[in-house]
Amino acid sequence: MNFAVFSAAAEAVTLCLLDPRGVEIDRLELRERTGAVWHCFVPGAGPGDRYGFRVDGPWDPMHGLRFNPAKLLLDPYARAITGDWDADPATFGHTHGGSDLVRDPRDSAARVPHSVVVGTDPDWGTGRAPRPGRALADTVIYELHVRGFTRTHPEVPPALRGTYAGLGHPAVTGYLTDLGVTAVELLPVHQFLSEERLQLGGGRNYWGYNSIGYFAPHAGYSASGSTGGQVREFREMVRALHSAGLEVILDVVYNHTAEGDETGPTLCFRGLDNAAYYRLRGRRRYENVTGTGNTLDTRSPQVVALIADSLRYWVTEMGVDGFRFDLAPALLRGQEAPEPDAALLTVIAQDPVLSRVKLIAEPWDLGEGGYLLGGFPPPWAEWNDRFRDGTRDFWRRAGDGISDLASRLAGSSDVFHAPGRGPEASVNYITSHDGFTLRDLVSYEVKRNGANGEDNRDGTDDNRSWNCGIEGETDDPEILELRDRQIRNMLFTTVLSAGVPMLVAGDERGRTQHGNNNAYSLDDVTTWVDWRSSTSADRLTGFTRDLLRTRAEHPVLRTRAFFTGRPADPHARPDLGWFRSDGEQMSPRDWSDANLRTLGMLLVGEAVTRRGPAGEPLRDDSLLLLLHAGPEPIDFHLPYLTGTAGYFPLLATDHSGRHARWDVLRPGAAVPMAANSAVLLRVVDRAGPAG
Repeated sequence: MNFAVFSAAAEAVTLCLLDPRGVEIDRLELRERTGAVWHCFVPGAGPGDRYGFRVDGPWDPMHGLRFNPAKLLLDPYARAITGDWDADPATFGHTHGGSDLVRDPRDSAARVPHSVVVGTDPDWGTGRAPRPGRALADTVIYELHVRGFTRTHPEVPPALRGTYAGLGHPAVTGYLTDLGVTAVELLPVHQFLSEERLQLGGGRNYWGYNSIGYFAPHAGYSASGSTGGQVREFREMVRALHSAGLEVILDVVYNHTAEGDETGPTLCFRGLDNAAYYRLRGRRRYENVTGTGNTLDTRSPQVVALIADSLRYWVTEMGVDGFRFDLAPALLRGQEAPEPDAALLTVIAQDPVLSRVKLIAEPWDLGEGGYLLGGFPPPWAEWNDRFRDGTRDFWRRAGDGISDLASRLAGSSDVFHAPGRGPEASVNYITSHDGFTLRDLVSYEVKRNGANGEDNRDGTDDNRSWNCGIEGETDDPEILELRDRQIRNMLFTTVLSAGVPMLVAGDERGRTQHGNNNAYSLDDVTTWVDWRSSTSADRLTGFTRDLLRTRAEHPVLRTRAFFTGRPADPHARPDLGWFRSDGEQMSPRDWSDANLRTLGMLLVGEAVTRRGPAGEPLRDDSLLLLLHAGPEPIDFHLPYLTGTAGYFPLLATDHSGRHARWDVLRPGAAVPMAANSAVLLRVVDRAGPAG
């Protein structure tokens, strides 16, 4: 086995071999060096062997140098990592409570994670299921946590719950495909560690946004052990998901590491070559545009290479289909601000592997100039927080009329209309792992984060939520019905808007965190998906399934080009129309009416038969969406359109029974709409079918 590690400023590098118990049994000085890479060949080493590095050199924190041979370091390219780190200052040598300027002499080998050699898998290449290869415009993303999604699933064997194997179980893949999602976006699965503060308080990092190993699947999600079994198990999970037609997108955290600020533990990068890996302020302190203590320095060629190599590994060797980049602007920063020609963007754009996978940016970080929504080049997509905020405001009656909502419904061309981009650049979401669940969004106006141990100081106060009249849990039937309708309204808006919809695991079942909007450290029933059957959960799941099936069946909902408001030819209708509740087209005065709460949106299909994602014939019908956020019921009069025989109702968010007559409605007919409700109708042309 050949071992190699990068360090440009080290004076000596030693490979340490450990036995299965983690006890150091041998040290081999790396005498060969190629450029800044130290390496050696070890006869007889092989899969399952544990190892680490000790690196010696100057200890000069004032100039960014923090070499300390007392610290056993992880291999940044390790394919598997076993063990955790001990944050107790009485047993682990770090600077908690002391000066970060003093080199700690205490040996860390027994209390840090270790790298593990992983062999090749001869069955992986031949046993792979074909990648689904779905176009981004046809994608429906489902954000989930590997552990929390199956932790209580009754059809998954207990030993597999909360693991990669559990996520690949047929009961789980069957649920996902039946629901209608096309891609799972996994919260971080790179090996991560819990922060010192959480450990000392008896907690743990649940979300996983604290990476330390960018090539290693997190061992805590493995039912196959932590000395290489996690790699095979992850691959088998990907194989199972692909076999079910589901793509796998990873939420990746390349912006910072688990080593934290200058008082944090020395586990890997800090001890290998601190100044080469991290952005330093005044050479001693770490720049912190991530809010976590440090920021990786993508001005460094070695960091760019590390990220690109990691991405390529997960695509080619682990089979994943794309990535969502946490705090992406932090990866583009030059001396200060993010730069449009950043090296990492260039490397990804020219890479024959990475340029062809799904690339999604969280387009903001915490630094100056770090809000970049709409600023990424094609083929990147971006989390659209303007969709999130605008949709929340509309349905809670807090927005200024309907103008902003209309832009979000139509694909946010005001944000993403740049050469080479279309509506698929917008990842439309109302909830994510960070914030209220959909159920809590309609039940709480004030966060309840006491269980996090931070005296309710953590988490945002800008929730844009509405409790529908009562704060928290209630048994009032009218409030409960309104909350259910509000959830359906927001699912309706997310799934049927132009762009790429993203749902959060459990929202389709009414999952609650009881008002906690920052449950990053809670690995319990607060964050696990509740799989118990109930009338409310089953009804909401069925509605979500109907929504996603409707999206899949109608190409006009998955447009790849922005609407223009103009006809494709002189004999066609304009591709987009907007209507008031009286059936007349919106006027300029209507668009500026801050009190308007009702809107009709006409999406004009091409009236030709197309093929769907699975090759099935689809008729590109025209559709009419009606949205009413007013506090009182209204009648929406269906518009008169040339060549239209009527409208056939497809979906309604009101379950009071007022849309029980599912027959063709004539132009001019009044559609009764409850307060806070939405309706979808298919336009029936005179020459077309009646439904």
